Amino acid sequence: MSVNGKVIPHTPLAVDFWQVRKCPGTRLFFLSHMHSDHTVGLTSTWSNRPIYCSPTTATLLRLKLQVKEKWIHPLELDEPYLLPMDDIGKEKLTVTLIEANHCPGSVMFLFEGYFGSILYTGDFRYTPSMLHSRQQATQQIKEIIRRHPNHNVVIGLYALGKESLLVELAKEFKTWVEVSFERMQTLKALELPDVFTTEPGAGRIRVVEQSKICSANVHKWDKEQPTLAILPTSRPLVPFHPNVHVVPYSDHSSYQELEDFVSALKPTSLVPIVAMWFRDQDDSYRMKNETGRGV
Repeated sequence: MSVNGKVIPHTPLAVDFWQVRKCPGTRLFFLSHMHSDHTVGLTSTWSNRPIYCSPTTATLLRLKLQVKEKWIHPLELDEPYLLPMDDIGKEKLTVTLIEANHCPGSVMFLFEGYFGSILYTGDFRYTPSMLHSRQQATQQIKEIIRRHPNHNVVIGLYALGKESLLVELAKEFKTWVEVSFERMQTLKALELPDVFTTEPGAGRIRVVEQSKICSANVHKWDKEQPTLAILPTSRPLVPFHPNVHVVPYSDHSSYQELEDFVSALKPTSLVPIVAMWFRDQDDSYRMKNETGRGV
């Protein structure tokens, strides 16, 4: 699995980077969100330095990875915090957590200190246009379901993200959303509305891991009961079955949104952390994890 984290040069800071042997001089560790490609190397045996993150990510960190409580330091969003950068407190920095609009608990970090100002975006979806594309995708999913009133619905998702979509669908179609016991633990930790169940067959909509949406499973589900499979994703997937619907629902910024973000911020420089561009289903582009200096 790829490591989507970074030790920030000329500072003792690391974000989403947990390979301690490769960064012996790092003192402050930050976690932007709980997607697995940002927690590579972080386990229940972590005992090196405090981990700073949002309160929601802190809850998920305890639940998912069983990191010991003493190492988890949740910080509220939009509040500047002064943190020591050495053992004697001679050097300090200010960090502010900013909503990233990516998944529950996801944040950007604004670091300010002797090195200047650094905005570490991680994965994010820039406002204001971000809501428009999500609303379009949600409406498209609702229309697909409405056109098939006698079908059950299976939605393929990763372990974290798009919970608001599930809540909206549950309310729209007045049904329970069936999930696994493991996902239910996460949903309870997030304190979402009571629309989820682990009881098989209790609702018309069921959530599975995205990898479970395959030809064999779709054929099996359809034999038991007419079933739609929906993949809300920005990945360029091609539907492989008439009952499989790929809807471009993204939790990342499009290329235009990235341009708007940079234009608004006017950083003195941009440092890509993962220098890879991905073409989305809607012909937009996104680059994962940028750091903007000189905010």
